Amino acid sequence: MPASAIANKQLATVLGVLSHPLRIRMVQELYQGERDVNTLQQCVGISHSSVSQHLAVMRANRLVVERREGRRVFYRLVEPLLANWLLEGLRFLEVAEQRYDSVRLAVSQARQSWAGAAAVNGPDSSDE
Repeated sequence: MPASAIANKQLATVLGVLSHPLRIRMVQELYQGERDVNTLQQCVGISHSSVSQHLAVMRANRLVVERREGRRVFYRLVEPLLANWLLEGLRFLEVAEQRYDSVRLAVSQARQSWAGAAAVNGPDSSDE
């Protein structure tokens, strides 16, 4: 199989994993630093089991890694640049949706919130 076909397949897999809005929201939270399942549950607003299921998909596709501390399980992004890539995706949506003011405003506010949190907190780049 040609190298470009392998790369395209891998990219399609990552895009498939990120095709769920809650997983994108989790990436946003994890960009701000390591989080445990309970914290993600509170931030995202879904059940503990749903958070765990989404994290399992992300872990199986090597987007997140876990660290155990007693009974608590903490997750972090394998590569924080993934969140930057998604942030750039918001810019794409801003341009593509110029005709829809409400969508553009919502996307702009989300980008500012996300970028603002990253500027204040920075990605948690500590390796455990």
